[in-house]
Amino acid sequence: MQTTIRAESPTKMPWREAVAPFERPDHGRAAWQVVNSFVPYFALWGLMIWSLSVSYWLTLGLAVLAAGFLIRIFIIFHDCCHGSFTRSERANAILGVIGGLLALTPYRYWRYTHAVHHATAGNLDKRGTGDVWTMTLEEYERASFGKKLGFRLYRNPFVMFGLAPFYMFFIHNRFAQPRHGWRRQWEVQRANLGLVAIACLASWMIGFGPYLMIQIPVIMFSGSFGIWLFYVQHQFDGVYWERGDDWDYVDTALKGSSFYRLPRILQFFSGNIGFHHVHHLSPRVPNYHLEACHRSSELFRDVRAVGIGESLTYLRYRVWDERRRKLVGLKPLGIIA
Repeated sequence: MQTTIRAESPTKMPWREAVAPFERPDHGRAAWQVVNSFVPYFALWGLMIWSLSVSYWLTLGLAVLAAGFLIRIFIIFHDCCHGSFTRSERANAILGVIGGLLALTPYRYWRYTHAVHHATAGNLDKRGTGDVWTMTLEEYERASFGKKLGFRLYRNPFVMFGLAPFYMFFIHNRFAQPRHGWRRQWEVQRANLGLVAIACLASWMIGFGPYLMIQIPVIMFSGSFGIWLFYVQHQFDGVYWERGDDWDYVDTALKGSSFYRLPRILQFFSGNIGFHHVHHLSPRVPNYHLEACHRSSELFRDVRAVGIGESLTYLRYRVWDERRRKLVGLKPLGIIA
């Protein structure tokens, strides 16, 4: 059962008029997106298999391109989790399961944790599910040296964008958190059985070694960029965090989720997810309508766009300073930057 997102009171809902026309899935656009995402991805797998007999450097080059299409497939998977990609619940589930298997992400369990993320984003009292680990400055200062060190390592760019993709997709996604109960555990284990079947079939066809030589770099490249996108979407200058009754759903969307302006080619591979403020305002808007929705309403006119150059400066952010109401960096702790 999915977590229900409770929005603000009916007296604060004029924003619904802005998003309502774009909440209707378009089967034609959805079908074309499936074609121009899955077909190139599988074709590139064929090329990567062939390239192993030529040069592994060529394989790695093709893996970068395949990773771009895998990110696009993940966005389709993401929309299916929200039930927004097509009008058919069954089609969303089928595409979601397939996309999840390709991205090594359990569909049903991720759908649950991501719904929690949407319901709690920007709420300091409800952190911990489906988000980037964020501490307040006061929490950090009161923490033990070991916890500070662990937090620093987690936030280190080399760890977050270099090592974390391997951990996230090959290890973390293989288990559900115990507090989520046996049902969630079973959902993850069913997905794991599917992944084992795929790995066995691929190993039988091309060999286990060649399979790993392709699968690992594709997941690493796509995972690194995917984690970067998620980081920028909620860790930026001017981001919104509140506690308790001061937390507001609309402010979380428009102030706590970034508008990441990307070049057209990156916008294509990222499935328009840079329009993240629109997505958090209404997860029912499919990715192929996000840009049109953003451009259609004055509601989004004052949402500040973040460029690639500016986004790189956000790597210095570590904790939320409640007094100054902003993300700030930290002084070095020993040898940890």
